[in-house]
Amino acid sequence: MGVRFGVLGPATAWDDAGNTIDVKGPRHRAVLARLIVARRRVVPVDLLVADLWEDGDPPRGAVSAVRTFVAALRRALEPERPPRAAPRLLVTEGPGYALRAAPGAVDAWRFEQAVTDSATLPPREALERLEEALGWWRGPAYAEFAGQEWARAERSRLAELRLHAVERRAEARLAVRPAAEAVPDLDAHVAEHPWREDGWRLLALALYRAGRQGDALAVLRRARALLVEELGVDPGPALRRLESDILHQAPHLDPAASGTADAVWARAAAAYDRSAPPGARARLESTVNLMRDLAVTGGAGLEAAGRHRVAAVAAAEELGDAELTARVIGAFDVPAIWTRSDDPARAAQVVAAAERTLAALPPDGTRAREATRARLLAAVGLESRGGHGPRGPEAARQAERLARELDDPALLAFALNAVFMQSFERAGLAGLRDAIGAELVALSGRHGLVTFEVLGHLVQLQARCALGDFLAADEHAAAAGRLAERHERPLVGVFTGWYRALRLDVTGALPGTAPHSGLDGDAAEVEGAYREAAGLLVGAGMPGLERGLAGLALLCARVRRGLPPPDGDADYGPYEPWVRPLLLAAAGRTDMAAAALDEVPDPPRDLLLEAEWCLVARAAVATGHREAARRARDALAPAAGELAGAGSGLLTLGPVSDHLAALTRVSRQGEPG
Repeated sequence: MGVRFGVLGPATAWDDAGNTIDVKGPRHRAVLARLIVARRRVVPVDLLVADLWEDGDPPRGAVSAVRTFVAALRRALEPERPPRAAPRLLVTEGPGYALRAAPGAVDAWRFEQAVTDSATLPPREALERLEEALGWWRGPAYAEFAGQEWARAERSRLAELRLHAVERRAEARLAVRPAAEAVPDLDAHVAEHPWREDGWRLLALALYRAGRQGDALAVLRRARALLVEELGVDPGPALRRLESDILHQAPHLDPAASGTADAVWARAAAAYDRSAPPGARARLESTVNLMRDLAVTGGAGLEAAGRHRVAAVAAAEELGDAELTARVIGAFDVPAIWTRSDDPARAAQVVAAAERTLAALPPDGTRAREATRARLLAAVGLESRGGHGPRGPEAARQAERLARELDDPALLAFALNAVFMQSFERAGLAGLRDAIGAELVALSGRHGLVTFEVLGHLVQLQARCALGDFLAADEHAAAAGRLAERHERPLVGVFTGWYRALRLDVTGALPGTAPHSGLDGDAAEVEGAYREAAGLLVGAGMPGLERGLAGLALLCARVRRGLPPPDGDADYGPYEPWVRPLLLAAAGRTDMAAAALDEVPDPPRDLLLEAEWCLVARAAVATGHREAARRARDALAPAAGELAGAGSGLLTLGPVSDHLAALTRVSRQGEPG
């Protein structure tokens, strides 16, 4: 396995046999920890000097001292390296050093991955994974560097991640074990961290399920009093909903009627078993209808449908019947609006199965066979969302062409959903998506395809936001809301709730009211609206949307107003690579910000494409990084008439044209004439 490193506690290292490696004195450990914070990136020597002696002027021989520390660390970490052989672990590169540790070699990196993985696991597996990961902590992260500025942000981030993992573990425990077992740990958790509303929510839920309704209500009232008296804020929507549900003894709070994905699937499958047709093939096809119905309910139903879909596809393939497999894959025509997959590994499995099935289908050209082929192609287009390869767009276009030739409205709606998911090959395509949404609305309205009609309105809501047309976006939000209420589509409220926050952010007014021309919303009110919107994601069953979104929205709202970024404990989830350079620049870490810009990848092709490029743009402008400025300018140029990020219907970084003007100035610095 090689050398392993630990920073979830005092900084240390272990060899293959698990023995502690002697990494000498505190300055040596500081160099090691500082390189781990950099996550395999180069840290210039002058920055190491500044960080190691940040409490005063470094001594005259500081650079030589750092080189001595590095040499000693190399001997300790690679004791068998031959003389004059290049080091493989602690390497010299350019103006500094980097620790090229494997992704699984640092306990903090493994912990972060474990917490991310747990979000997509069944409760029992998630509980085991989180208990194992929390056991890796030996004390506060980077324990002996609590006073060092260079460690502050990483210590805060890991501490927040640990608290999040503790709460996730409690949630998983409530799903699979008696509720009373979770109460003592949760009681201690809220006593130590009284501002974490999710901790209070879980404690109250555990008490209620343990038969202690009065204690559960008392806990919620204690939380309310604490928040109001100490912070001057009311409890968030999740706590308010739980209090109301407990007062009304809502059935879904009962552990036997738990909203976990496993419980939802068990109940639905039991009902299905009473009416399903006999025979493996018929039952398998009927199961897809069950999954499709569950998916549109959101929450645990959506989670259960996604997980069991992969199992159904695998079962169909095992029967060796390509036609059956095609029907099982293609029948899951659930409309999708968010362009980041909830579970990329699961999506890749569906795509691979669809491609195998396409290759196995006989090319007889009959109408039924072509419709089957179109559904498979649409599935490939949908599940390949956010990718950079040509296959997803190609499959979506083929599906659309076949559906139009077959004159099949339901199939065309499904194919147009795939075309929408692949309409991000470059920035500035809001107009194209507006046209896709308009066709979906018209087509679905004519043929009674309610879920796709809702999708069309949401697509147009997003597109009109990108184009700054908030009055038209209001109309689409209202239309989607009416359909959702009439046909019980609860997930729609998540998107219209976020639109409400975006509308307030940009126009200073709520949907249904006239925008205040040129006036942004009040910063505190806007941040409150985004936090309330984030509460709508709790239990919605959309981790691909939930992860990091609240942190990103608050960051965008603040920096757009010239305010500092949120505190260092904000969670940016998958958006971290595009956020990191800006955070470093804002903290005055110009060299580190420039190094991060050197490595920042192109953003995924999705609804936040322009927003992520504008984050890069702001960092490039702040650091004077000409190459990053040119990259961002070239990528954003086609979107000059749009609001960056507003095409998501969730958040914005303001007019792209403003960013382009600043980028042009930076990218031309030093050019003749």
